[in-house]
Amino acid sequence: MREYEDAFVWLDEAMIVSPCLNATDPTVGLKLSEEYTTQKLYMADTGLLVTLAFQDDSYMDNQLYRDILFDRINVNEGMLTENVASQMIRAAGHELFFYSRSDTNNRANNMEIDFLIKRGRKISPVEVKSSAYRKHSSLNKFMDKFDLRLGDRYILYGKDYMEKDGVIHCPLYMAGLL
Repeated sequence: MREYEDAFVWLDEAMIVSPCLNATDPTVGLKLSEEYTTQKLYMADTGLLVTLAFQDDSYMDNQLYRDILFDRINVNEGMLTENVASQMIRAAGHELFFYSRSDTNNRANNMEIDFLIKRGRKISPVEVKSSAYRKHSSLNKFMDKFDLRLGDRYILYGKDYMEKDGVIHCPLYMAGLL
């Protein structure tokens, strides 16, 4: 991190990327537990991300974007969906934080929450799911562990709005409204 910290800051200030820091203790003071050595960098412009990801191909026109949207090309949809969500959450004025815990002795204890949003005195976990969404085991573990600290719990996905088992499922386009 010492070698690349200045580059990360420069990319953020140039608004090319949106940094998302790991909050190791998810409570209202997310900055108090932010860990700089574990972070994600999202592209600030998802369209630019798609263009850069496929720049090695001569197939760079609107047909590429249509093929991605209609599942004609196999791409990492989770990565693109998460990037879209990060772009909208940051545009809504939130700093980007996530939670990650890794247990090498017991993989069942591993969990990662894509985004944490501070709302009043509570933290709202946000999971982003692509079209193949079926379960949210990390969110369940997170809710069990930090229940008293949590406000609304969200899943952003590609289907209609619904509330189920204490979790609000929102279409991806609603990310900017969280």
